[in-house]
This record gives sequence, structure tokens and C-alpha cells, in this order.
Amino acid sequence: MGPTQIVPPLLYRDALMLVIDKPAGMAVHPSPGGGPSLTASLDALRFGLPRRPEAAHRLDRETSGCLALGRHRQALARLGKLFSENKVEKVYWAVVEGGPDAQEGEIDLPLGPRSPDPKSWLMKVDPAGQPSLTRWRVLGRGEGETWLELRPVTGRTHQLRVHCAAQGWPILGDRIYGSGGGRLQLHARSLTVPLHPKKPAIRVEAPPPPHMLDRLAALGCEAASDSSADMRAGSAAS
Repeated sequence: MGPTQIVPPLLYRDALMLVIDKPAGMAVHPSPGGGPSLTASLDALRFGLPRRPEAAHRLDRETSGCLALGRHRQALARLGKLFSENKVEKVYWAVVEGGPDAQEGEIDLPLGPRSPDPKSWLMKVDPAGQPSLTRWRVLGRGEGETWLELRPVTGRTHQLRVHCAAQGWPILGDRIYGSGGGRLQLHARSLTVPLHPKKPAIRVEAPPPPHMLDRLAALGCEAASDSSADMRAGSAAS
């Protein structure tokens, strides 16, 4: 395995699907600018199958957390259909600048590309764009920051980042739609996938990433406090 081949932690595995905990800073696909990508690690996730798994959806390079992979073509097609029909429940955690006054709500703003260039991924609120809906809930408040649970009902590119910025509370660390500074405070916390028609939906959670632990703990997140304590104990023992 080469130096850039980092195999992400495995959160779930069955005959059709894997769910991994994608690290922040790892692209799902190789980019012209280089840097680590998931593609370099897929062979290590075959688990005996002749074909390597493939990502069934997208996560931005700087977003950490749950990423579903299809283990073969039929599985990938089934997962792709579920994601395209918005049947997979996705939950994200974000720490935003400022924050909403209310405790919960939704953002219903259509999104479209900033540029006609098909290679551009940048998005904006556009009345002529695609319908885009995000539900949100406040999980914790602090001095000038808020911890939000975000549930994208639709799956547009950069939807959560643009929607939060449009409300006046951009996600911390967002260099494109916010003020930047530090790492992006956006984490794909869980996926709930109705993969098998006659079985309960599969729910998978990813622990918060190291770079978000201190902020989340300060905002009242017990999972972050526990993870921080575990990391300190591990450092002391090593």
C-alpha cells in the first residue's frame, strides 16, 4: 500500500453495501489538484469479491463521515436509485457562525450553478434552479456559534453549505461560502438506508472527527466529550 493509500474505518458491511467513515481531506474521486482520494484505497475494501466497491453518492473533500459504497454493479445500481429518489435519510452535524433564533425549521431555496462552465461545482441560490430543501434543528448553542443537525431532503451539490450561508449562518471553515479559517465543521453523522425491501432500514453512525471534537464538546455534545477523553487517554498511554 502506497503512502497516500489510507483505508478509511469500516462502519458497516453486508453482501451489498459498505459504509465507511471518510476522513476530512480525502476526496471521493481523484482531482486535478492531487491529494489523497478514496479511489486509491478501494482495492483494500473488496473483502474477497473480484470487483472493488464504488461510492454510491458524494461527500465533499473536506466533509467527514458516512459514505456508502456498492460492492458490485447490481448493488451500486440499487443504492444509486435510492439516493436519486431521496429515499436515504442523511443526517449531518455542522457548527455554524452565529445561528438561527428558532430551535428548528427548514430552508426551501432553489439552487443552481454559479457559472455556465460545466466543470464548475460552485452553487448559488437561484430562483430558476432546482428545488432544494434542508431541515435543521439546533443541538447546542455557544458564544457566536451553533451546533446544528442538518437533514437534506434533496441532494444538491453543496446544498447544506449554500443553504446555511444564505441564512446568514455559514458553516465554520467554509472557504467558498463562508469566511474560511480552520477546517470545515461539517460531518456526515448518519445514513439510514432502506436497502432490503422486507427488512428494517440500515442505520449507520460515524463518530465526530478529531478536528470537530473541541467545538462540539464546548457546545454540549457528549459523543465529542467522550471521544476527546478517549483520545487523551490513548495519548497518555502511548
